[in-house]
Amino acid sequence: MSPPSPDDLPGAESPRPVPGRKRRRPTRIALVVFAAMLLVAGALAYRGLWLSRPIGQGPAGPSVPREPFQHRWSDRKVLLLGLGDSITAGFGVGDAHSYVGRLAQNPSDEGPEMQGICLRAVLPNLRVLNLAVSGSTSLQHEEMIASRLPRQAADVFGLVVMTTGGNDLIHNYGRMPPREGAMYGANFDQALPWIRAFEKRLDHMMDLISDRFPGGCHVFLGDIYDPTDGLGDAENAGLPQWPDGLDIVGAYNAILHECAARRANVHAVPIREAFLGHGIHCRQFWRENYRQADPTYWYGTNLEDPNDRGYDAVRRLFLIEIVKAEEPMFGPPARARRS
Repeated sequence: MSPPSPDDLPGAESPRPVPGRKRRRPTRIALVVFAAMLLVAGALAYRGLWLSRPIGQGPAGPSVPREPFQHRWSDRKVLLLGLGDSITAGFGVGDAHSYVGRLAQNPSDEGPEMQGICLRAVLPNLRVLNLAVSGSTSLQHEEMIASRLPRQAADVFGLVVMTTGGNDLIHNYGRMPPREGAMYGANFDQALPWIRAFEKRLDHMMDLISDRFPGGCHVFLGDIYDPTDGLGDAENAGLPQWPDGLDIVGAYNAILHECAARRANVHAVPIREAFLGHGIHCRQFWRENYRQADPTYWYGTNLEDPNDRGYDAVRRLFLIEIVKAEEPMFGPPARARRS
């Protein structure tokens, strides 16, 4: 016979639940799961809004009016001349997809929106010469124009596209003390003499270019874009902090625009404005420059140059300004002259 269990002993009672006491283990598990879900959601949101920079697909940039490309602009010999730095050199893409290449002729994979919208469609005697050099500064551009740009024949018209000054600002990414031509990290007072020197240098370059084209020329100057989308937080692009960076970039851009305003044959191309919202903060919908219609990244992996879609946008921006100057360059359209 087995011994009695404690519950069978006289006076023994079954344990009763204490009123008001709850089971805690399931609640702790639920809290841990909920916290983990919040952590994962936060990590995904951070990655999507701060680290993700989608390039997107298809055309990029403003629409270019088609009507001006439905008639011939001129039968003159025209030299499409590229001058300046890696943006004009087309760093990172083939010649056909550089903005100079796309200005001259539609690439073979051009989308339907831009088919037939190129300079060869309206300037049958167009020739292309691209003297731009990746990594070069405005100091080198001045020397390059003086030494490498030959004087053209009197029957040649110059259609010059140029990007200059950007490398003056970003080199050498703060790895060395700032100096003229490589002023990253400089404060505004330190940079002021270099800014004034750029203004004189740019004017001299415009004089040199005009001298090389006795048959006339127009120059289209791209201004300098800002990959930080107007925030100036270069550290979020992996670069050292530069507190005065935006002010110095702004001073350079003011010089580019003022040069264009002073000269009838020089035109500023607003690259900076068009690229705002397509830099390192392109996914952040709460930013002032957020582009809801196309919240994508237009820069290359080196942050200096556009990616393929960015070059498409640059091409469109130059074309729009060139169209505005069609009559100053070549006179009224042939149909208007005949009427």
